[in-house]
Amino acid sequence: MKARTRAAAGSALFFAVAPGIAAGLVPWLLTTWQAYDWWLPARVAGALLILAGVPVLVHAFVRFVVEGLGTPAPVAPPERLVVGGLYRYVRNPMYVAVAATIVGQALLLGRVVLFAWAATFALAVWSFVHWYEEPTLHRRFGAEYDEYRRTVPAWWPRLRRRAARGAR
Repeated sequence: MKARTRAAAGSALFFAVAPGIAAGLVPWLLTTWQAYDWWLPARVAGALLILAGVPVLVHAFVRFVVEGLGTPAPVAPPERLVVGGLYRYVRNPMYVAVAATIVGQALLLGRVVLFAWAATFALAVWSFVHWYEEPTLHRRFGAEYDEYRRTVPAWWPRLRRRAARGAR
C-alpha cells in the first residue's frame, strides 16, 4: 500500500475516533442534542463557529496526508513536518477547530455543560501539546520544528501568512 493511501486511511480512521468523540460523542452524551430556546444571536454565532470549525478540521487532516505523508495520530506520525496550508497561520488548527466546534455547540444549544466540556478539552489538549507533542516534534524534526515553533503561534492564528519552506 502506498504511503499516501496508508496516510489517508489512517487519517480517516483517526478523524472518526478523536474529533468524533471530542466534538460528537461527548457533547451528545452530555446533552442528547437537546437545545434550550434562548438568545438568537448566540445560537447564530454557535452555528457559524460549527460551520467554520468543520472545514478547518478537514483541511488540517488533509494536510497530514498530502504534505506529511502520515496521520495526526501519535501511533502513525507524519514523515515530514506539516507547515503548509492553515499550519502557516497557527500550529494547532485541529485543536482550535474542535474547541471552536464545541463552543459553537454550547452556543447553538444553549447548554452551559458544553462550555465546561470545551474548557476541559482545551486544558487536555494544551497539556498534551506541551508535555508530549512539542518535545516529540522537536526530537523528530529538530531545527526545522524549532524554527516553525518560533515563527508560528500555537493557539491564536495570526493574519499574515508564514512563508514555509517546501509548503504548497
